[in-house]
Amino acid sequence: MDLREFLNVSWESIIGNKMRSLLTMLGIIIGVASVIIMVSISAGTEATIEDQITGLGSNLIYVTSSFGRIGARGGGNPFGGGGAGGLVYDDAFAIADEVEGVSAVVVEMSSSETVKTGNASLEEVTIQGTTADFPSVRDMEIADGRYFNQREVDRKQKIAVLGYDLAQELFAEEDPTGQIVTVDSTKLTVIGVFAERGMVSGVDFDAQVYVPITVVFQKFTPSMFARFMGNNVRVIYVEIESPEVLDSTIQQIELLLAKRHEVSLEEADFSVTTQQDIIQTQESTTAAFRNLLGWVAGVSLIVGGIGIMNIMLVSVTERTREIGIRQSVGATPNDIRWQFLTEALLLSLIGGLIGVLAGVAGSWLFGSISDMRTVVVFSSILMAFTSAAGVGIFFGSYPANKASQLDPIEALRHE
Repeated sequence: MDLREFLNVSWESIIGNKMRSLLTMLGIIIGVASVIIMVSISAGTEATIEDQITGLGSNLIYVTSSFGRIGARGGGNPFGGGGAGGLVYDDAFAIADEVEGVSAVVVEMSSSETVKTGNASLEEVTIQGTTADFPSVRDMEIADGRYFNQREVDRKQKIAVLGYDLAQELFAEEDPTGQIVTVDSTKLTVIGVFAERGMVSGVDFDAQVYVPITVVFQKFTPSMFARFMGNNVRVIYVEIESPEVLDSTIQQIELLLAKRHEVSLEEADFSVTTQQDIIQTQESTTAAFRNLLGWVAGVSLIVGGIGIMNIMLVSVTERTREIGIRQSVGATPNDIRWQFLTEALLLSLIGGLIGVLAGVAGSWLFGSISDMRTVVVFSSILMAFTSAAGVGIFFGSYPANKASQLDPIEALRHE
């Protein structure tokens, strides 16, 4: 018998028992679909996180403060050398002035306050104190009015730029520019409104009030030690001119801050990371999670393979007389073996194909009806389909061997 005959006989057997064949393939269908859907959910989550990280801006370096080293500067004196460890506001200016390859530097300090206008009052609104380069670094656009400049930051001007949604809530159809908003007990003049940005990395940029960071230091987060140590900040965002200068810029920043803080690089009270560092960290985490999901879904394939073996064993018993007749007309044990192995493989491939279609459709449907993003990964389709074929061959081998070993005379006697 050649391959065409094997396929014809196997297909006739599958068609002759449609319901049993469908139930046999069900485990393979569920297994393949599960693998594709699980991997697509994981890949979608990974893509969402990466988009959120890159959505914060481009070519960014994050200089993060490490508090907890009291007296890290100035030989243990908390009032010496600028603070009790960590970054201060003046560090940002030093980076902007002395480090080559830097195009912009932003510092942020937030507070939660009540915001009032003549007709509206909103509680727990985020007041984001920042610097003049904020729109450039954060890829924000002004829809109306203007943004404040560095001179206004230095002079602690009581001005504000509103997020898009917040401006709508406070002023409705009225033009906010030139209006007064009261933040806690401080009156601020609105000079502009940002264009709609939306939610990025869990931060709603449209629901914040943006003011000079010096105003936040003075009015909302005052520190009695700021005069001696400087105003502590948590993160300094550094935008570089191009990715080519990334390594040299990081090295310059580390050396500059270590010198300013009077610490060695091994004992630095700050850390320097990049967007790519964060993306790689989350990729390793989600990759492990994706592999776990893939293995869990792969169990369904094994269950499906066991189902195929079980049904094929039943088929061998039911078709014992047919096997005897084939042997009597010249079919060799190898022909019998290949006949049943082809049938098992065909069941797996058809089930795998249906599973692929179900998996792709399920991934699309899940992404459409839920808040989670899904991304169908081609390699998962290939892996799941190949695994289905492997399962068919592996679990079909035992029934095929058993069929090939039947004694022709005993087989012909079987009722």
